[in-house]
Amino acid sequence: MLQSLHVKNLALMEETFVTFGEGLNILTGETGAGKSLLLGSVNLALGAKFEKEMLRKGTEQALVELTFTGNEKVREKLLAMELEPQEDGSVLIARKMQVGKSVFRVNGEVVTAKQVKELAEVLIDIHGQHEHQSLLHKKKHLEILDAFGGRDAQEALEDVSKAYHAWKALEKKLGEEGLDEKERAREQSLAEYEVREIEEATPRIGEDEELEEQYRRMVNGQKIMEALSESYSYTSGDGAGSALSRALRALGSISGFDKRLAELEEQLSEVDSLLADYNRDLADYMEDVTYDEAALRQTEDRLNLINRLKEKYGNTIEEILAYGETRREYLEKLADYDAYLAKLKDDEAKAKKQLDKACDVLGSIRRKNAKTLTGLLTAALEQLNFLKVDFEIHVEKLENPTEKGADDVEFLISTNPGEERRPLGMVASGGELSRIMLAIKTVLAKRDEVDALIFDEIDAGISGRTAWQVSRQLGKVSTAHQVICITHLPQIAAMADSHYLIEKNTDGSSTATDVRLLTEEEATRELARLLGGDGLSEAAITNAMEMRKQAHSQKEED
Repeated sequence: MLQSLHVKNLALMEETFVTFGEGLNILTGETGAGKSLLLGSVNLALGAKFEKEMLRKGTEQALVELTFTGNEKVREKLLAMELEPQEDGSVLIARKMQVGKSVFRVNGEVVTAKQVKELAEVLIDIHGQHEHQSLLHKKKHLEILDAFGGRDAQEALEDVSKAYHAWKALEKKLGEEGLDEKERAREQSLAEYEVREIEEATPRIGEDEELEEQYRRMVNGQKIMEALSESYSYTSGDGAGSALSRALRALGSISGFDKRLAELEEQLSEVDSLLADYNRDLADYMEDVTYDEAALRQTEDRLNLINRLKEKYGNTIEEILAYGETRREYLEKLADYDAYLAKLKDDEAKAKKQLDKACDVLGSIRRKNAKTLTGLLTAALEQLNFLKVDFEIHVEKLENPTEKGADDVEFLISTNPGEERRPLGMVASGGELSRIMLAIKTVLAKRDEVDALIFDEIDAGISGRTAWQVSRQLGKVSTAHQVICITHLPQIAAMADSHYLIEKNTDGSSTATDVRLLTEEEATRELARLLGGDGLSEAAITNAMEMRKQAHSQKEED
């Protein structure tokens, strides 16, 4: 569950720290107090887009931190993402934001926004103010049905996706083929020329580097010889070699008088020996350095040939050789093109058959789950004060498969006696869509291992008895999950296990939004305000107390 939220320097929030409890957490407040800002800060921590206007005036960076309790599934997810779980199993997600830059951390380790979103999938489910509008699109209906299907549906969906992409690759390859005799002859002639050119050149890996070094040495042969001759003159003959010999003889005449002198003689003898070795190696090198114009021209021609091959077939000799191998394989294909084309068609047909089979398996799972989900959603909707519920999840097979399978899924409903089932967008109002989404969340929550659910104004467009039914449904969900709900309805607020007030305060020079947990007495007074009590009279307070008592009595019954 979501243990705590820490926000700093975000819009009207100077610094806010909220600790949430188990069960149903209700947040209320005056219009404009910043209720949406609270949910927005959670979304920011989980990867939502950050705008510079979100920074609190006069500050340069903002911070949002979320702390979640963990479970075995969360631990497995962290390890799969190569992130270290904390000793107590909790998960700390933090995002530091400034203009042009954001840094995400999970348990102190820097991560990407994509990784945070992936982790959030097993931590929290957020239902925003307008998410119920997504029910107007059939794509959402398919997602809901597959989510209800659990692991079996997901594995079948993965099989379909793999089979689809394998088939599309072969289909594309087949579409690129179809050469006529003239085109095939032209392609064959070009490939033969390219293979022959590479084979005749016989390039060797590393040859280009050797040639370039050899070429540099040849081109600079005269300069190299002059420098070597000058060095040799300084170190041999009348140069350093002769001087060292005289110095060594002088030391040898006195080395017997002192042990230290003998050591110095030995050191100088080593220097003399090293210099003699150097002069011999230098002389040998000078004998090998010859300027051969024919050899230079041959090296230059070979380098030019290698470079021409690079311009045509690859930047390195490895790439040239790989290109030659590819063209040889292409020649083999062209040599027996009809057989190759027949095999490609056969492979494409087999891949399509494999895709159809995977789609059938997924379709069977979907149809089975559609019946079960239809019954569960119908029951959930009946508890949300619909006059009549005739609900169906219609699954129809598509002619052309996609990576999502070969099924068209649509939710149909009739909410009034005598009316036929029709698509949600043709029947349901905004308030009804909101209740349908709550029913869906309620049913999915029973199968979902995500501990925390957030509802932002799930009560849009409802009131009276319907509000009580929504309140009761949220209470039921909160027995198995932590629910955090932002509301303006007293019927829902009365069901709270923990009630928080979002309020805006000012000192005359600045304004700040804060969130605080209410005591029993304060929660009752806030409920009286939501009921519209004038001046919070004793009657309004009594009414609020009765409503809280009724709500908790219902929760105990459920």
